[in-house]
Amino acid sequence: MKFSIKRIKYYTIALAFTAAGFSSCKKFLDVVPNELVTDKQIWGNINNANAALGHLYSQLPNTIGADGNTLNETTAATDECFHHWGAGYWPLKYNTGAWNSADNPFGEWSLQYQNIRKANLFLENIDKVPIPTDQVSYYAVKVPHYKAEARFMRALFHFQLFKMYGAVPIVKSSIQITDRETTMSPRNSVDEVVDFIVSECEAIAPELLPHHPDADLGRVNRGAALALAARTLLYAASPLFNGNTMYADVVNKDGKQLFNQQYSKEKWRLAADAAKKVMDLDFTIDRAIGNDPINSYARLFYTRNWTEIIMPRMVPNTKNLDLELFPFGGPWGGWGKYSPFQELIDAYETNTGYPIDYPGSGYNPEGFWSEWFWAGAGATEWVWLDNISNRFKNRDPRFYATITFQGSKFNATRTNNTPIRLAWWGGNNGWSQAWPKSSGTFTVSGYNVRKWCDPKVDPTNWWTSPDAQRNDPLFRVTEFYLAYAEALNEYNEGPTQEAYNAINAVRRRVDMPGLPIIPEDITQAGFRKRVQNEKRIEFAFEGHRFWDVRRWMIAKTVDNGIMHGLNARPTTAELQSTGLDINSEAAGLAVFYKSAPIQTRVFLDRHYLMPIPQREIDVNNLMVQNHGW
Repeated sequence: MKFSIKRIKYYTIALAFTAAGFSSCKKFLDVVPNELVTDKQIWGNINNANAALGHLYSQLPNTIGADGNTLNETTAATDECFHHWGAGYWPLKYNTGAWNSADNPFGEWSLQYQNIRKANLFLENIDKVPIPTDQVSYYAVKVPHYKAEARFMRALFHFQLFKMYGAVPIVKSSIQITDRETTMSPRNSVDEVVDFIVSECEAIAPELLPHHPDADLGRVNRGAALALAARTLLYAASPLFNGNTMYADVVNKDGKQLFNQQYSKEKWRLAADAAKKVMDLDFTIDRAIGNDPINSYARLFYTRNWTEIIMPRMVPNTKNLDLELFPFGGPWGGWGKYSPFQELIDAYETNTGYPIDYPGSGYNPEGFWSEWFWAGAGATEWVWLDNISNRFKNRDPRFYATITFQGSKFNATRTNNTPIRLAWWGGNNGWSQAWPKSSGTFTVSGYNVRKWCDPKVDPTNWWTSPDAQRNDPLFRVTEFYLAYAEALNEYNEGPTQEAYNAINAVRRRVDMPGLPIIPEDITQAGFRKRVQNEKRIEFAFEGHRFWDVRRWMIAKTVDNGIMHGLNARPTTAELQSTGLDINSEAAGLAVFYKSAPIQTRVFLDRHYLMPIPQREIDVNNLMVQNHGW
């Protein structure tokens, strides 16, 4: 039987061992003593062995949840947005600094080492699996490919640990937990971990197909291996891991330095070269919708496949994510789980290509505009927008594809052309999609997330409305254009034409002017700021920001202090000061367009890397802790 991601998906692949695989670890890499993946019933049957490989796919990192039903919650632990479903949710611990080595909800030490062990078990056993005589020739071709896929997974799981903890033990075989000498492992250095991940990716790339047929969409291809190598090298070149003297005190007990202490410009060249290999593949940044820059970008996130997606993680059809993100109340029927911050809104340039705070950008927060607006994703391509704040006029098209704002519209036919109201409207029984509805279900910043939302979905008509049919882009080629631009700028100590060309290829898809535009664009620091902002905008709500601000070592600036929104939750005194009926829409709008504090964040030096779990320190006398923990 041919192994297919679509066939086994995520609800059948782990029947033999999922429950055991997620048991908690009591000692270092103590992973499931009697797990069934070592049993003859798995390695005695090629179909079961295929399922073991399929289970590894279910462990791929995700942006929109394992079932495609929620954003990666790291996004609410950044300056992207606020998660307002209560104090018990994980992001709050990171936002207040109330996490530690015994309580780190986003940490995946045990999970990833369990995954690594499963990959190693597959690699150690797949050649021993008996093959039916009539399928020998078929599997003679397939098994080498399966082994390359498992090695990719093992490298990816190591990368997940690397970006969280830095220096971690490299595990290349299934550890026998009865062997105490084996389970007591010291940390490998950052450079050793990077070299292992990259060398694995480079070794398996020739074994992998450039592309899979649609029936096998989501399987590891050559581009995914090269992309993982490029992402790893970019992280390794970044300030967090490249000569960071803050980690000089993190050494193994034998004195081995775990974080290199000498900055190497050469690492940026390696990162640039690796990114260029990905760019040279036949994945393209396609302006697929000719005269519509907004939806040429937006449709990436509610479409099964796209020319720039190198490898997607397959998710089932669902309305859940749309329901989470749509505004609350009114004809949208959503839950409004996340409230974008003003800090993110202000990162979107005007369509001149100027930052909004730059003279000549044309940005004007005062006054209002009304006009026909292109919204081609819905049943009606043009919608009339009325009384829209000038602050939302003529912005980067990705803004309109990513953010829902006061007065905007979405899929006009289904919603009867009703504008989305996010300002206070106390007398309308909560239909303002803001106050005064019960806790958790209103925006607190005056914005909602539009990205990922499929205009075909009608959450108010759950049973007959079509589900969204999206995948989760694990790698898309735009990441590596921006990585190339970033690495060239750092290696050459200023932007080159190739760097401009790379970032402009991303900007061109949405009709944004090419760089350089302002004088700062020709300097290393100025271009660095541009690339970082481009990554922020292009990959908003895709789970990158949490890690990017750490590797750039800017988190102590951008994730520390007060986060802001619009005044969607005014006080009674503010409403009374308008002289209007305090329950009227007019009163809410009169005080809406001003900056309001939403949350105060805490970020300390020790938060750049996660702490090694305390239980690992307790049972492994060779394990040392990260800086500050």
